[in-house]
This record gives sequence, C-alpha cells and structure tokens, in this order.
Amino acid sequence: MRFLSFKILALCILLPPIFYITAALVIERYVHDRYTREIEETYIGDPQPLLEGSLPLKQAISKNIDRFLQSKTLVALGVAVDVTVTTKNGRILYPTAFEPADDAPLISDPATVAAENFTLMSEGIAVDVETRFEHNHLLSNTILITFILLSLLVLFLHYRTAARKAAIEDHEKSLEIDRLRKLQTENIQQLGALAHERENLQSELEVLKEIFSDEQKRAERNEDDLIEEIESLEGKLEHNIALQDTQHQEISALKEKIESYAKSKRPTRRVKAADTVKKRFGVLYKNLAISDRAISGYIHLNEELKLKAEEVIHQLNSDPTAVTIKRKVFGGKGHKTVLEVIFSYKGRLYFRNTREQRVEVLAIGTKNTQARELEYLARL
Repeated sequence: MRFLSFKILALCILLPPIFYITAALVIERYVHDRYTREIEETYIGDPQPLLEGSLPLKQAISKNIDRFLQSKTLVALGVAVDVTVTTKNGRILYPTAFEPADDAPLISDPATVAAENFTLMSEGIAVDVETRFEHNHLLSNTILITFILLSLLVLFLHYRTAARKAAIEDHEKSLEIDRLRKLQTENIQQLGALAHERENLQSELEVLKEIFSDEQKRAERNEDDLIEEIESLEGKLEHNIALQDTQHQEISALKEKIESYAKSKRPTRRVKAADTVKKRFGVLYKNLAISDRAISGYIHLNEELKLKAEEVIHQLNSDPTAVTIKRKVFGGKGHKTVLEVIFSYKGRLYFRNTREQRVEVLAIGTKNTQARELEYLARL
C-alpha cells in the first residue's frame, strides 16, 4: 500500500530496543546514586552499641546493608546491587565472605570489641556501590514488553490511517468512473438522436429528388429553386454527419478514459500505457507532434497533473497563442527556440514551433525532473 510509511515501520522496529537500553542505563544510574546515598547514611546504624562493645562493627554493617537491600523492590525485580565496605587501609568490612576465617576470631570481651570498633572507624570507612540492570527478569521484561506494545499500537494506528486514505481514493475513482459512464450514455443518446435526424433528412432529400425529377419532366417548376433547396438539404446532411463524427470521437475518448481509470487499480506495463496515450493524443490533437519523451513524462504524472497537462496540450492544439509562456529555454546559436509552460505550479511542459507551422511537444515533467528535462533539450 503506497500510503504506508517505511520510516514509521523502521522506527517501530528500532525504537523499542533503543528505549529499552536507554531505560536500563537510566535505572542503573538512578539506583546507583540513590542507593549509595542511602547506604552511606544507614550502613553503621546506631553507633551506641558499637561504642559499648555489644556488637562488632562488621556484623552491624552486614546486618544493616542486608536489611536495606532486602527492603528494596527494585532489587527483587531484577536490579543487582553489589556493595563493598572497606577501611581506608584496605580491610574489607562487607561482604564478610571475602574475609578469611583466620581474620575473624570470636571476641566476647565488650571492651575489646569496642576498641576494635573504634579503631576501624578511626581508620575511615569507604562505601562502594555497583549496580547492574539484570536482563530477562520481571522489571526488564515488563519494560521491553511495554515498549513493544507501544510500538505495535503506533504501527496499528498508522496502518488504519493508511487504509482509510486508500479507501477514500478508491471511492473517488469509482465516482469518477460512474460520472464518465453517465456522460458516455448521454453522448450515445445524442448520437442516436442525430442518426434518426439524419435518416429523416435522407428521406426528405429522396422525396425532394423525386419531386424535382417530376417537375423537371413537366417543366412547370423553376429548376434553380429546386437545386438550391437540394443544396440546402445536402448542407444540413453534411453538418449532421460532421456532428455524428464529433460525437463518435468524444465517445471514443470517454471510453479510453474509463478504461484508464479502471486499469489504474491494477498494475499495468508502462509500454502499454505509453502506446495507449500516444494513440489517444494522435486522435485528439492532430495539430501537434508529441515526442515519446513527452508521453513518458506524462505517464509518470499523478492524475491531477495529467488533467492540467492535457488542458495545456488542448490549448496548444486549438490556439497556441493563448498559452501563457514562462520563458524561453533555448534560443541561441545551434538551438531552436524552446518554450517552457508551467501548469498546476509543479508541472512543466516544453514545446517549439516547427517549420511546418506545427507545434512539437518535446517533454513533460515536474519541478523535480526539470534538470533532467533541460539536459535532454540541450542534446536535441
């Protein structure tokens, strides 16, 4: 469907993983900054038991940090948090699993524990927090599915809009086909009326010929009057025949337009379309010489520009002096004068007058193809 946008389709495919990665980085950064600040405020807890020696510093830090991490929802949903607490001298206070068993003797004397706690705190304590956004967990899967669903929603809305535009275009084409068919029916009816009138005139002419023959034999009627009357009837007959020929041409043109509208709903080959347009232009515009380049450019126009271009071609065929010229493209040595006409703001038509006092349409295009058309004209 030509109303579907490839850019929107590509964005709907690429943006979910991009948003997912961005969200992971933002969450990692947010959790790191916030948890670092909160752990630094709570990892020691109440200092009174530490100074009294009732609780070792390592146990207090381990208990406070474990309780803090267990209370955080983001950790349970899939954000990994690694906390390391060390002294300025490099002794690891948390996690205790990193400390050899020989370095952690059981101390029961409160004074000794208090002294040890005071010594560790006097050295200075550093807290290092590392966060990782774990994939394939509840939080990560929820974020990814949310972005995918939003992308599908955008794609669905875009598809529905494109389908609505296509339906409107098909409806407009159907209305145009119905209008042309109705116009064809009216012209056929007019053709029938003209044919009937032709028969009446023919019958009347035959009667007058018989009367003329009889009167000529009798020599009682003026021969000149009868001849003038016959000539008048023959003139009417010729006029009637000319009207019928015009109606036939209009009906043929309408049939070709109906066929072109009907065939526009399914793909057709460019060569066949070019032959059809060339044949139709040859029938309708006998005073013009239209090049294959111009026919090819005409086929590539949309329906609105085609109508505007054919209006200019019709004016060139009937009265070239009535066409508004924008400029002369070539008029110097080695080039015949080529004139440029603008139609429907974007359309461009180039033509020149030939030695046989005819108009030759050289190229038809748009503002976007103007450079290619000028190169083509320069090579003529």
